[in-house]
Amino acid sequence: MTRVGVCLAGCGFLDGAEIREAVLTLLSLSRAGAEVICFAPDQEQMHVVDHLRGEPVEGESRNVLVESARIARGDIMALVDFDLDLVDALVFPGGFGVGKNLCDFADQGSDCTVQSEVEDLIRAARARDLPMGFICIAPALAAAALRGSGEELSLTIGRDASTAEALAAMGAQNTACDAHQAQLDDVHKVASTPAYMLEAPLHEIAQGIDEMVQEVLAMVRRHAD
Repeated sequence: MTRVGVCLAGCGFLDGAEIREAVLTLLSLSRAGAEVICFAPDQEQMHVVDHLRGEPVEGESRNVLVESARIARGDIMALVDFDLDLVDALVFPGGFGVGKNLCDFADQGSDCTVQSEVEDLIRAARARDLPMGFICIAPALAAAALRGSGEELSLTIGRDASTAEALAAMGAQNTACDAHQAQLDDVHKVASTPAYMLEAPLHEIAQGIDEMVQEVLAMVRRHAD
């Protein structure tokens, strides 16, 4: 059975993992017969956002791993305990938590710094030729983590010009896609889909994520041959 690690960045699109993207990822992997191992950094979030008002909450703090456990129904491990030997592929759902907790892209753009354990994980996966999938804003995380590697990743964050420029500044290339589509970079074993980088109905988001998951699993099969 194919085993896929899913990295979560909290719970809630404004300060953590985008819940719909995360659940659709888990659903698609389950339908494909893959075993999922969820993991997340054991650290405090950048901040806590009131999702009703869309505003940060002063004086409140939450832990990324604890919040991510809400999505994983408690079946999750800390990133520090996660081992690439456990899985055949990695997937990173989106949400602002990717750009706030896994890196600081939300504040720093192309000058961002990736959380050290996350960067080490992505670089180690790439060194092993392990297939990876990135959803929504997560392709920016891939570009940042692999910046300076000499590899020009082909990714998609949809059609957002400013984010595409940031990807280019980090040495990656954006391919414009719609929400129901996915972009495959078979050379670097990376698949991506824009999801909520675009305004789209949920069924199109689901279609794009499913296509991305299928590309990742197909790469696993090709890698095993």
